[in-house]
Amino acid sequence: MKKLCFVLEDCYRHDDMPLAVAQRLIEWGHDVDILEPTNSIARVSDLFRDSDHDAWVLKSVSGGPGLSLLEAAAASGLRTINDARSIPAVRDKAVAAAVARRHGLPFPLTYFAAVPDLLRTVPPEHYPLVVKPANGNSGRSVRLVSTPEDLQCCTMGDGWLLAQTYVPNPGVDIKVYNTGDGLYATVQRSPLHPDKPVEGRLITLSPDLARLVAFIGAVFRLDLYGVDVVEGPDGWAVVDVNDFPSFTWVPDAPARVARTVLRLADRDGSVAYPPLDVDTARAPGRVREPDARAATHRTG
Repeated sequence: MKKLCFVLEDCYRHDDMPLAVAQRLIEWGHDVDILEPTNSIARVSDLFRDSDHDAWVLKSVSGGPGLSLLEAAAASGLRTINDARSIPAVRDKAVAAAVARRHGLPFPLTYFAAVPDLLRTVPPEHYPLVVKPANGNSGRSVRLVSTPEDLQCCTMGDGWLLAQTYVPNPGVDIKVYNTGDGLYATVQRSPLHPDKPVEGRLITLSPDLARLVAFIGAVFRLDLYGVDVVEGPDGWAVVDVNDFPSFTWVPDAPARVARTVLRLADRDGSVAYPPLDVDTARAPGRVREPDARAATHRTG
């Protein structure tokens, strides 16, 4: 039996990911602690001594408190999924763009602007632009800006921004997920084309796209990840990389992800993996809030 700690932020408290993964692990007889950063104070100075988890798993938003806890666990010598050292490079989209271009990935030309007014200095020939937060996620606050004049009617809000050259495409996003046991391609609605009718579904993954996505995982050193691509005039263009995505439309995604979590947490080769097509009976595992040994300190 393995013991896992899932770091879960508020916005994912009622989502399938990662709670369905935790539930599947419980059904297989493993213990899962749920650590919610806004509900528990973590005694990070003693993680190396007090945490007896085989691995820590993070599902959080960019800029949320969960990554700090995961990095503290990694700094204490604990195993994390994904590797805590790899996550910041995809969370900070400016860093992701630089890493991608350095390794020859088909990533759009990208500008970084610490304040929105600086976007007005982008050369007109690089329009249309896709403007989004530098630490954004889930397609939030992504805008298509056709001309420099259109910036005047865009309220971008606070925070650092990225501006990327727009890649002409059919108006849908292709999201490819790596569950750790394989790659799964899906078609989904684009935040830039919300009015285009799209039936989200699993699609056939072409060999060239599979090679590209596998290479991206190697570049960013991720085990569980998703890649957003569009099909442009010159082939595939990578527009985003995400650690621990939603795995939407992936068949039996909770079981696939759970098996990968176990594989990465298994230091001694003691884990038996139930087959994916078998509905295993509930075993005596449990979900609970972490106690003091699991890195929290409670008052009262």
